[in-house]
Amino acid sequence: MAYTTPIATAILSYGMSGEVFHAPLLEAHPGFALQTIVQRRARTAQLRYPQISIAGSVAEVLQDPAIELVVVNTPNATHAEFVAAALAAGKHVVVEKPFTVTSAEANQLIALAHAHQRVLTVFQNRRWDGDFLTLQQIVNSRAVGTIVELEAHYDRFRNYIEADTWKEESGPGTGILYNLGSHMLDQIITLFGMPHAVDARLGIQRPGGRVEDFYDIRLQYDGHQAIVKSSYLVREGGPRYSVHGTEGSYIKYGLDPQEQALKEGKTPGSAGWGVEDPSQWGKLNTTLQGLHITGQVETRPGNYPQFYHGVYDAIREGKEPPVLPQESLEGIKLIEACYESNRLRQSVRLS
Repeated sequence: MAYTTPIATAILSYGMSGEVFHAPLLEAHPGFALQTIVQRRARTAQLRYPQISIAGSVAEVLQDPAIELVVVNTPNATHAEFVAAALAAGKHVVVEKPFTVTSAEANQLIALAHAHQRVLTVFQNRRWDGDFLTLQQIVNSRAVGTIVELEAHYDRFRNYIEADTWKEESGPGTGILYNLGSHMLDQIITLFGMPHAVDARLGIQRPGGRVEDFYDIRLQYDGHQAIVKSSYLVREGGPRYSVHGTEGSYIKYGLDPQEQALKEGKTPGSAGWGVEDPSQWGKLNTTLQGLHITGQVETRPGNYPQFYHGVYDAIREGKEPPVLPQESLEGIKLIEACYESNRLRQSVRLS
C-alpha cells in the first residue's frame, strides 16, 4: 500500500505509554509522521527520535496547523479535557485507555467528535494480544461447546508502592480497575457484549496503598458467567484464561510477548513479531464431532500494529476506527457499575 501523505502526529506525553507503545508503533508505520512529543523538562524523546520537535505544552501542539492526529496519553483524569480541546482544534484523536473517568464525559466526547467530523478512537491494544485473538477463535468456533464459564486473570507482583506517580495516588481515574480492568472488561465486552448484571469487589491489599490494587468481578450473561480478577500480589500466576463448556475446556498461561518486545526496542511488525513461544501455548481438551481431542493450540501472533493500520484507514479512507468510542463508553459504564456494586456489596443489574 502506498502512503503518499503520512499523517502528521503528536503525542502528549512521553511516559510509559508514549515511550513503549505509541512512539514505536507510529514510527514503524509508514502512514504516520511522528512530528511532535510534549516533554516539559527532559528531552529524552528527541534522543531516540531526532527528527521530532519537542513541545513544552499541550497548547503548543493544538495550535500547530500541521498536526492532524493527537495521541492523548496523559493522566486519566485529564483525558476528557485534552480530547475535547484536540477535537475543538480540528484534530483527530487517539486516546489511551481508559477512555474517560465517567460515562458522562465519554458521551460528551463522542458527540463532540461527531460535531467536528473528526476520528476518535481508544487505544484498547489488548484486543490484539495473541492470546486474546486465540481465545476469540476458541469462543466463536464453539470449540468447547456451549460456554458455561470464562475466567480471566491479569496479575502482577508489585509488593511496594511506586514513588512519584499519579497512578498510586487516590483520585479520579486511578486504581487497578481503571488501569488493568479497562483492558479486561473491554475484552469481555468484545467477546460477549454487555452483561445483564455485575457483582464486583475491589480493595487495597498492599500495606500503605492508597488506591485499589485488586478486584474480583463476576459478570452475568444468559447461560454463563465471566469472571475477571487482578491483583498486584500474585507472585506465582495461574492461568491467564480458563474457558469451560459443555464439551470441554481451554486453559491458557502466559502473557502476550509484544509489550516486552517493545520494551526491548524491537521493531513492531518485524519478522517473528508477536509470535509466542510454544511452551506458552494453551491446552484444549474437548469433544469435536464425536472425537475426543486434547493437546496444545498454537497461539495466534499478536498484532498491535493493526491498531494504527486501522487509525490510518479511518482518517485517510473514511473507514470505521479500529475501536469505536461507543464500545469504550460501554467499558466505562461497566467500571462505574463495578464501583456501585462494591459500594453496595451486592450485584447490580445493568439496563
